[in-house]
Amino acid sequence: MKPIRKAVLPVAGLGTRFLPATKAVPKEMLTVVDRPVVQHVVDEAREAGIEHFIFVTGRGKAVIEDHFDIAFELDHTLQERGKTAAYEELKRDLPKAGQTSFTRQQAPLGLGHAVWCAREIVGDEPFAVLLPDMLSRGCMGQMLKAYEQHGGNVIAVEEVKPEETHQYGIVAVGETFGQTFEITGMVEKPKQGTAPSNFIISGRYILQPEIFSILERGDKGAGGEIQLTDAMIRLSEQQKFYGMRFDGRTYDTGSKIGFLTANLAYGLERPELAEALKAEIRALLG
Repeated sequence: MKPIRKAVLPVAGLGTRFLPATKAVPKEMLTVVDRPVVQHVVDEAREAGIEHFIFVTGRGKAVIEDHFDIAFELDHTLQERGKTAAYEELKRDLPKAGQTSFTRQQAPLGLGHAVWCAREIVGDEPFAVLLPDMLSRGCMGQMLKAYEQHGGNVIAVEEVKPEETHQYGIVAVGETFGQTFEITGMVEKPKQGTAPSNFIISGRYILQPEIFSILERGDKGAGGEIQLTDAMIRLSEQQKFYGMRFDGRTYDTGSKIGFLTANLAYGLERPELAEALKAEIRALLG
């Protein structure tokens, strides 16, 4: 098996659910405590061993590229003022030269199209996809272990209530192997009562490069867009897919409740913030 070295992060979305906040600021740069959402996702991938981060951007997203670059004036000012801890943190978070690539999705044609836009940078090797709205610390590390066990294609899944399945992409469960199982079918947002399971596709993928030739056809699915799930369904006719039950919690920062919950959860984990934050929550609750 070829190792997973590269990760695709589709960051071209308009963030309409967060207007007016995202009118001038990319949704991926909204902060959970004091780090942009996209930085949290890159942290997860890097801790898992990913070496190359491929950002599929759009117009108005240049600030993401700037965030993952050296800021000479800021660095100089921090050093001059003796703010060594802040300077060292920025330096530690910075990817090494050549570890980031940026390519444009010139039109909003769907997640499948965004992934296809990374094809030349990914090349002929398996790769990861991380949706930057979803904060799932530790998930990619668990997925790489599942990939080492099974090979093929791996999708992170989580359980939801049966009455919520119509809101998500759902997988059908085959033979199980502890934390993982063989996927025997996939369906995008099934009608209520028709879902093959209550396991949703939760925003982390390991895919083989043959997915690109399927996406290249440009077949449109739900919403008139090129859907990644549709391409995975076609690829599953030729290759194995495995589901990995994520042992953790995912926060959907693309929703207002998910974003606020992530800020509370991450804030409560910070020793220097936890007690004061708890006191503020108690005061708000009366």
